[in-house]
Amino acid sequence: MISVFDDRRCKLGEGLLWHPLRKQLFWFDILSKKLLSRINEDKKEWQFNEMASAAGWIDESNLLIAFETNLSVFNLETSKIEKLIGLEETNEITRSNDGRADPWGGFWIGTMGKNAEENAGKIYRFFEGKLEIIFDNITVSNSICFSPDKLYAYFTDTFTNKIMRQTLSKDGWPNDKPEIFIDMTNEKINPDGSVIDSEGYLWNAQWGSGKCSRYDSQGKFLEEIMLPASQITCPAFGGEDFKTLYLSSASIGLESPEDLAGSVFKLKTEYKGQKEHKVIL
Repeated sequence: MISVFDDRRCKLGEGLLWHPLRKQLFWFDILSKKLLSRINEDKKEWQFNEMASAAGWIDESNLLIAFETNLSVFNLETSKIEKLIGLEETNEITRSNDGRADPWGGFWIGTMGKNAEENAGKIYRFFEGKLEIIFDNITVSNSICFSPDKLYAYFTDTFTNKIMRQTLSKDGWPNDKPEIFIDMTNEKINPDGSVIDSEGYLWNAQWGSGKCSRYDSQGKFLEEIMLPASQITCPAFGGEDFKTLYLSSASIGLESPEDLAGSVFKLKTEYKGQKEHKVIL
């Protein structure tokens, strides 16, 4: 049964991260420049000076956060921000978007135009202190996630209606051209954030359709979950047994008001997610 985990109405809720050490969910309201969390009934919130969109965990107290212009270490206890490296910091058009830690301790992060300017974004990998471009000419970067066997990375440019699969080398770098994994063009579905469960099956939040769909390791559609908000943005597995699915949403730009738009939802599933990988600096 689907319930509301947090009813704060994010303009653009994104970047769900279940911290495996703290057993705590974090997410962003990108347009409000906030990091949010909660522990039982205790709602937590951190206000930043620029947009932030995605995170990975470094240790119990520190997150790697993708800000609008940089990757930084953020201490949850002191709120101290320590910049690691610039991210398109001289490009006033773009900001960070979807991102996730990879199985080798690296961090993949996508950028996009603040007004979704065509082909303005890229996808990078931050690894061993360096930030390198992996994919170019991306309009809306999303769906960055990794298979449990370390063989594949997945990503999308939402505007293409296709989720791509990329084979990886033994140290986590792309070693061939990406291939189409799921083509949603005929259904006119807009793939947003994705996560891979412990079976290697992909769960995709689908912007504008009010659902999250599950696909097998060959890209075959299996099932869908309907949510009480249309703009679903990002899924994440968490909870003590990693069988709780959390989903963020957005309230911005709706033609008709939705009571629960911008909330974070949760539901218990029979499926188990993967523990998010640690970022190694």
